Amino acid sequence: MLETIGQAINSVWGVFKSIGLNDIVDIAILYFLIYNGIKLIRETRAQQLIKGILVLILCYCVAAFFNLQTIRYLLKLCFQWGFLALIVMFQPELRRILEKVGRAKIAEFNFFGSSDQDPDDVKWTTAINAVCDAAQNLSSTKTGALIICERKTKLGEQIATGTILNCVPSAAVFGNIFYPNTPLHDGAVIIRDGIILAAGCFLPRPQKDELINKQLGSRHRAAIGMSENSDAIVVVVSEETGSISVAENGELTRGYSKESLKKLLTDRLMPEKDANSIKENSFAGRVISKWKK
Repeated sequence: MLETIGQAINSVWGVFKSIGLNDIVDIAILYFLIYNGIKLIRETRAQQLIKGILVLILCYCVAAFFNLQTIRYLLKLCFQWGFLALIVMFQPELRRILEKVGRAKIAEFNFFGSSDQDPDDVKWTTAINAVCDAAQNLSSTKTGALIICERKTKLGEQIATGTILNCVPSAAVFGNIFYPNTPLHDGAVIIRDGIILAAGCFLPRPQKDELINKQLGSRHRAAIGMSENSDAIVVVVSEETGSISVAENGELTRGYSKESLKKLLTDRLMPEKDANSIKENSFAGRVISKWKK
């Protein structure tokens, strides 16, 4: 008995001794891929598809155990064409993965010599103040609103469904757009580079529509769907309760005030510039304090 335990311990220790740096890197990459894959399919339609695939694998094992030749042959055909079937069935999830990879920090490097520049500080500051003021005013009157702040992912498909405005945002403009029974009040407003580009835009449905709280209305569902398909920040004002919500990366958070909404939009839309301005202000403060001394 002791010899068996000793042999098992020696075998395990031999495995650990044979692990090199490349094996550790290999395991870490595999862990990262599996973790993010599970995180992606959790609480989505892909979860049900995974269950169906596991059932097929179980059926194949049962057919092989009982030597059911016809069932094995049919299931083998399914597995042979399964790769293409998975691409078709998981198309929304694969699209989300590729979009997230494209929005990663590495995409900020200018590999192709693009001359795109960041939105102007002043324009986004004006837009954020206008959105927060409008959200507070619309919330007090329980007027529904849907405002999208575009980031890296361009929303050309949604802009094409609306009416081009190309105007400077203000609380008065948002109030006119979302005033009940006006032509544009049912759609969404899209802000690009701090400018209201279009209004009355239609948005995609969320991918996990059946899992969303039934109490949420069409505006909140459209906001979640838009945030799933892009990196946009979507502000929603409820027509029933007047509450202010924000959708980001497929998640909806509720109960915002004017101040908390302004902080969130500033952090999301101008993070680097805020950090630079803080550094500049602190540097200027140190210079002034030294000069006074």
